Amino acid sequence: MAPLCTFVLWLTMGNAVPPPRLQSRHISEEPIAPLLSVGVQQAARVELGGRLFRDPRLSADGSRSCSTCHDLATNGASVRALDTGMDGKLLPLNTPTVFNAALNFRFNWEGQFRTLEEQAAASLRNPQIMGSSPEVAVARLMTDSAMVGRFKAVYNHQPDVENLLDAVASFERSLITPNSRFDRWLAGETTALTPSEVRGYQLFKSVGCASCHQGVNIGGNLFSRHGLFKPLASPKPLLLRVPSLRNIAITPPYFHDGSAPTLEDAIRRMAASQLNAGINAAEIASIATFLRTLTGERSGLTGGLQP
Repeated sequence: MAPLCTFVLWLTMGNAVPPPRLQSRHISEEPIAPLLSVGVQQAARVELGGRLFRDPRLSADGSRSCSTCHDLATNGASVRALDTGMDGKLLPLNTPTVFNAALNFRFNWEGQFRTLEEQAAASLRNPQIMGSSPEVAVARLMTDSAMVGRFKAVYNHQPDVENLLDAVASFERSLITPNSRFDRWLAGETTALTPSEVRGYQLFKSVGCASCHQGVNIGGNLFSRHGLFKPLASPKPLLLRVPSLRNIAITPPYFHDGSAPTLEDAIRRMAASQLNAGINAAEIASIATFLRTLTGERSGLTGGLQP
């Protein structure tokens, strides 16, 4: 779950994957747009980027890779409230899932990066995350003749900072999970949801959750303050990029500090903090039932995207 907004800063969408194909009789009626297909990616760049995403040589001491915190075999993040940094201390913010991240209009919880390439470079330089730099990573890759050959095959050039970051970003843009049951329902497959799940969606809208959680990524396209009516989680940072709710059922714990262990707890606290609404247990369960229909498909995963 993410903060529901009262004061929001709307910014234009940009730097995302190509627009998804939308085929739905509900598009003009609903605040959420279905994600039914993935934009075409250059397979060779995606494959190279996947290798780099898993390559520990990108970190300062070779002890970790991007996939250390972003587990691609499960939910694209981790099960920990806070992951551990290179210095052995806990990171300040919960690790967000990398799945569907490319659909966000800004990156990281505070939204300080406008492109995936900027975000990747910052992660490499962050002393707690990778403790290295794009330049150091390139120098290491240059000592591997097989990796140099892969770069030349894809970019017609040996590894450099630009194509390193491009490859990683290309891979991340491929990590889209379309065709959730809710997507199919929006597209007109009326039997994709049960009546109770549809009632949960109607409650999701009527309570006000859809004010910030809308669009094709069901969030990720605006900033919001949290703790508007009651404290929600750690007070800082106060202004956050609203996260996507796609695959929300498989990405606990929730909030920027990872303090909500379950989906139901996150719903209850969000309603109180952001809406000043005291919803009851049955209503919480109904919304959670709907949210569990937002788990999409990811080819190649072994049981990872299961609600």
